[in-house]
Formats: sequence, C-alpha cells, structure tokens
Amino acid sequence: MDEGVDMSDHDGEQRKPTVWEVVQSVLAGALGVQTNEARKRDFKSGSPMPYIIGGVIFTVVLIVVLVVVVNVVLSSAGV
Repeated sequence: MDEGVDMSDHDGEQRKPTVWEVVQSVLAGALGVQTNEARKRDFKSGSPMPYIIGGVIFTVVLIVVLVVVVNVVLSSAGV
C-alpha cells in the first residue's frame, strides 16, 4: 500500500505551525523540494489556512518583485 498521508494523529498532538515552519514549507513547496518529514508535519497541523495565506502572500510578493525587476530593466534600456 502507498505510504500516503497519515491524517490520524497517533500522539494526540495537533499544534499550530510556527511562522518559520509555514515560511519554510511555502518556499519549499514553491521550489518543489519539500521533504517527506516536513510534508507529514504540515498535514498533521490540522488547518491548511496558514499555508494558503502564506502561499497567497508569496505569490503576491513574487509578482510585485517581477514587475519591479522588469520595470527597472526596461527603464535602464531606455524603453
């Protein structure tokens, strides 16, 4: 059987992820390098909301950075 995500909580611990854990998971997920241990920890946290919010913030920041970089390059090229 596939090792899949174990949604049961064997030790009864269901804590909220720290900001640093969410940032690490969002960045690792965006780059596609999330470890199996981190993935299990993320699914064990209970609520996907911190990761959804982190993903939206990451996406907005990425778009803003790309727009700024393109504008700087275009203005320096005289376009």
